[in-house]
Amino acid sequence: MTNLFLAIDSGTVDWSRAQFALTAIYHWLFVPLTLGLAVVMGIMETCYYRTGKQFWKDTARFWQKLFGVNFAMGVATGIILEFEFGTNWSNYSWFVGDIFGAPLAIEGIVAFFMESTFVAVMFFGWNKVSRGFHLASTWLTGLGATLSAWWILVANAWMQYPVGQTFNPDTMRNEMTSFVEVALSPFAIDKFFHTITSSWIVGAVFTVAVSSYYLLKKRERYFATESLKIGAAVGIVAALLAAVTGDSSAYQVAKVQPMKLAAMEALYDGGESQSLTVVSLLHPFQQPDYKSGEEAPLRIAVPNALSFLATKDFKGYVPGVNDIIKGGYTLPNGEKELSVKEKMLRGRAAIQALSAYRKAKEAGNSAETKKYSDVLTRNMKYFGYGYVKDPDQIVPHIPLTFWSFRLMVGLGCLFILFFGVLVFYLYKKDISRPRWLHVAGIAMLPLGYIASEAGWIVAELGRQPWTIQDMLPTWAAVSDLHSGSIAITFFIFLALFTAMLITEISILCKEIKKGPELSSIE
Repeated sequence: MTNLFLAIDSGTVDWSRAQFALTAIYHWLFVPLTLGLAVVMGIMETCYYRTGKQFWKDTARFWQKLFGVNFAMGVATGIILEFEFGTNWSNYSWFVGDIFGAPLAIEGIVAFFMESTFVAVMFFGWNKVSRGFHLASTWLTGLGATLSAWWILVANAWMQYPVGQTFNPDTMRNEMTSFVEVALSPFAIDKFFHTITSSWIVGAVFTVAVSSYYLLKKRERYFATESLKIGAAVGIVAALLAAVTGDSSAYQVAKVQPMKLAAMEALYDGGESQSLTVVSLLHPFQQPDYKSGEEAPLRIAVPNALSFLATKDFKGYVPGVNDIIKGGYTLPNGEKELSVKEKMLRGRAAIQALSAYRKAKEAGNSAETKKYSDVLTRNMKYFGYGYVKDPDQIVPHIPLTFWSFRLMVGLGCLFILFFGVLVFYLYKKDISRPRWLHVAGIAMLPLGYIASEAGWIVAELGRQPWTIQDMLPTWAAVSDLHSGSIAITFFIFLALFTAMLITEISILCKEIKKGPELSSIE
C-alpha cells in the first residue's frame, strides 16, 4: 500500500466536505445572478445604443448598479472557494493539480482579468468613452463572467468525467496529455450550457420580481413594464434552452455516471424499457433498503421515458443501483461491466503495483519496474476503488439526490409556464392590471435560487463518494488536518457568509426601494 494518501479520520472528511459545501452554496447564490443580469443589462444598453433614448441609459445604469453589488460578493466567496482546494483538499490538489489547476489558472489570468477590466469601464466610463465602446465594455463584462464560468465548469466537469490525462508513477501525479480533451469534453460542454442557461433564468426572475414590485407599488410603471418585457423574453428563452441542455446533460450522466442516474431515479433494479419517475413517496431523509429492490410506494412514472433519456432508445437498458454493484450487464461497447468487488480488487492491485514499482525503481531493477508498471497501467482505471472498503460506499444519498432532481425539474417546468403566461400578458394585455401576476413574479425569485442550488446538489452529491469519478474518493483526497480546526473555520465562514448575504440583500433592497434615477419618461 502506497503512502500517497494518509489515513484520515472520518471527522476530518465530514467537516471538510461540510465546509466546502457551505462555501459553494453561498458562492452560487451570487454567481447565477451575475451571469443572468449581464444579459439583461446588455440588452438594455443595446436598446440605448440603437435608439439614443435617455430612458434606456437610465434603465441600464439602474440594473448595472444591482449587478455591481452582486458581482463584488461573488468574487469574494469565489476566491475563498478556490483556496479551499489547497487548504482542505491537499491530497486531491497534489494528485491532479497538473490538470485541475490549468483551467483555474486560465480563469484567473484571462477571464477574470477581462471582466475586472471592462467592469470598471462599464461603471465609470459613461461620460468618458463613446456609446459604442461603453456598450462593448458592458457585453465584454458579461462575456468575461461567462468565460470564468466556462473554465470553472471545465475543471468541475473533469472531476465528473476525467479525460485527457495519464498517471505518472514517478511523480505520483496525474498529468495532462490533451488540453483539448479536457477543455472540450462532451460533459464539460453540456454542463456549461445547462449552467449558463439556468443562470439566465435567475437573472430573468430577478428582473421580473423587481419590476413586479414597482407595479404593485404603482410606481415607475413605464420602467417596470419595459424591464418586464426584457426579463420575460430572456426568461422564456432561457427556460426552454435549460430544458434542452438538461436533457443532454442527463444523457451524458447516464453514459459516464450511471450510479448518479440510478440515485436520481431511485432505481434499484434496472432493465430494459425503464419508466421515468415523476414522483413517489420516497423517505426524504432515510437511505432506502435498495438491496430489497422494492421501489418507493405510490410511484407515478412515464413508461419507457427513462430508457429514452439515458440511451435515446425507448427499449434501452438502464442499470439500477444493485445492477451497478453486482455488474455483469453489457455496456454499449459490448463489454461486460465489472462488479464493484472486482473493481475494488483491481484498484488494490493498482495501489500495490504502484508501491512495488517505486521500490523496484529505487533498487534499479528494470525488469521488476516494467512488470509492475504494466500491472499499474492495466488496473489504473479502477485506482480509486482500491480505497473502497464496502460496495455500499459508492452509493450516494439517494433521497436527497432524488428529491433535488425533482425539485429542479419541477421548478424548471414552472418557469416555462410562468414566463409563457407573462409574455402573453405583456404583448397581448395590460400588464399593470393583474395583481396576482405581480405577486407571482415576486414569488418566483426565491424559487429561481432554489432550482439553481438543487441542480448543484444533484451534480455534486450524486457523484459521491468521488472527488474524481472512479479515481479518488473523498476520504483519500482531504488534507491531514484536525477536525476541530475545520469545524471552527466552518462556523467562522458560516457567520461571515451570512453577514455578506445579509449585507447584499440590505443594499439591494435599499437601491430597489430608492428606484431608478430616470431623467425622463418616454
